[in-house]
Amino acid sequence: QVRLVESGGGLVQAGGSLRLSCAASGRANSFYHMGWFRQAPGKNREFVAALIWSASTTYYEPDSVKGRFTVSRDNAKSTVYLQMNNLRPEDTAVYYCAAKGPVYVRREYRRADEYEYWGQGTQVTVSS
Repeated sequence: QVRLVESGGGLVQAGGSLRLSCAASGRANSFYHMGWFRQAPGKNREFVAALIWSASTTYYEPDSVKGRFTVSRDNAKSTVYLQMNNLRPEDTAVYYCAAKGPVYVRREYRRADEYEYWGQGTQVTVSS
């Protein structure tokens, strides 16, 4: 069992920055993929970015966030971060941390239904 707790959401003006944190406990280890998703009102949950814990390899949703968002980890704190810069009003959503694993094959996981564990979500609101 893996438990995920997000924090760091809030209200920010367009062009501003926020850093979301996802503290993992339980059985999460280096063979896990840690993903970030977001869900805006009336929309499906969409992939934002993910990190392969062992390799610190990252991958992003290229069209909307690449170049603005960065995912990273702190092994000592068992925490994954999503640094969000140059925020736009369309980034407004509830952001969720998710975990999938253990994974022993080299591939990316971008669908929400591929992840087994989820945090409670944290609201990010970007005003124009």
